[in-house]
Amino acid sequence: MHVRPLDGIRVLDLTNVLAGPYCSYQLMLMGAEVVKIERPGQGDLARSLGPDAGLNRDGVGASFLAQNAGKKSVELDLKDAADRALFDDLLTGADVLLENFRAGVLDRMGYGADRLAQINERLVYCSISGFGHSGPMSDAPAYDQIVQGLAGMMSVTGTPQTAPQRIGFPVCDTTGGLMAAFAISSALLHRERTGVGSRLDVSMLEASLSTMGWAVSNYLVSGIPPQPLGDQNPTAAPSGTFHALDGPLNIAANQQRQFETLCRLAGAPELIADPRFGEREQRKLHRAELNAALDRALAARPAADWVRELNAAGVPAARVLTVPQALEQPQLEYRNFVTELSHPGRPGQPLRVVGSGILVDGEAFVPPTPPPLLGEHNAERRELARRWAASAAAAAGETTASAAAAAGETTASAAAAAGEATAS
Repeated sequence: MHVRPLDGIRVLDLTNVLAGPYCSYQLMLMGAEVVKIERPGQGDLARSLGPDAGLNRDGVGASFLAQNAGKKSVELDLKDAADRALFDDLLTGADVLLENFRAGVLDRMGYGADRLAQINERLVYCSISGFGHSGPMSDAPAYDQIVQGLAGMMSVTGTPQTAPQRIGFPVCDTTGGLMAAFAISSALLHRERTGVGSRLDVSMLEASLSTMGWAVSNYLVSGIPPQPLGDQNPTAAPSGTFHALDGPLNIAANQQRQFETLCRLAGAPELIADPRFGEREQRKLHRAELNAALDRALAARPAADWVRELNAAGVPAARVLTVPQALEQPQLEYRNFVTELSHPGRPGQPLRVVGSGILVDGEAFVPPTPPPLLGEHNAERRELARRWAASAAAAAGETTASAAAAAGETTASAAAAAGEATAS
């Protein structure tokens, strides 16, 4: 087992549902110790969300189980004086505070950025919200579908006849969580160099727009609004979903050579010489006719046959899978992407959760423990605070020593450089 990149990093997680817990799950996989601070008797809202009513009732809904393995759960009421004092102690030793309240909520609870910096100047404080903590929309509530609509995602999802459509998974929540994990990791590196923490304000709307690629960049550069094209790639043709004998397959013949190879292998070489399809821009203009011709040719054989033959010839192709089929692919098993843990809500049964898709020195990091029951680690609260404070004090001392050494090296280098300049 390799040392994980974030081993020793301590995260206080006040978030619930998806964007924030997804962020802290990624940090946990990279080695951080994550303590979820949950409302007594209620906990993360995701505990009651999912398709299994029994698990929801028991506080271990599927939505919670999916992204909270490897974390600790501590119940604290931040309106209670004793619990606030304990929270302050935890803050003193924390490296990261993560929350996804609406703008201003933590401030009104007495934990604004200035007070947090007074408690712990090394703290990396990250907020995830729908629209950020500044600007005219900062107070507006936001869920994933709300952000999908406001980001323009729904306008380019579906066909001209069916758009706007919601993307089939909470992409804005997970994008916001990933962007927050990236920002936190960057801020921790900055703190290693300076000894000072950061205040991070992550907007799900802006994070989502930043990941939308051609849909945003083409408009900003060319002024042409993107249009919904269903399962087709707007930047090339033929590139999208086609229909084999037994079902759909994706083909991405984005280069001229790939287009010509596809036509020959499909038994339709005449398409290469057709003036409507001779070059990239013409193919895009006549996409419907080209796709229809290819569908007729591809319908002669099963999808698996085409996938083997096209990939061997350098034309990217793959079947269109269901989620269960996708998760059972041997590729994922080989890379240890899905982990089996004990099920906190159903003793004796396994719980399968996914990883991050990142190998570090060839190793896939997996959760060390199952998702916690609500308040499972309440008895450890004071020991956590004591241990965290001791670790933070030691880390601060090391940073001070490192900074002093670096300053000495800089002074020596400057003196040497001055001496060289004088000699010259």
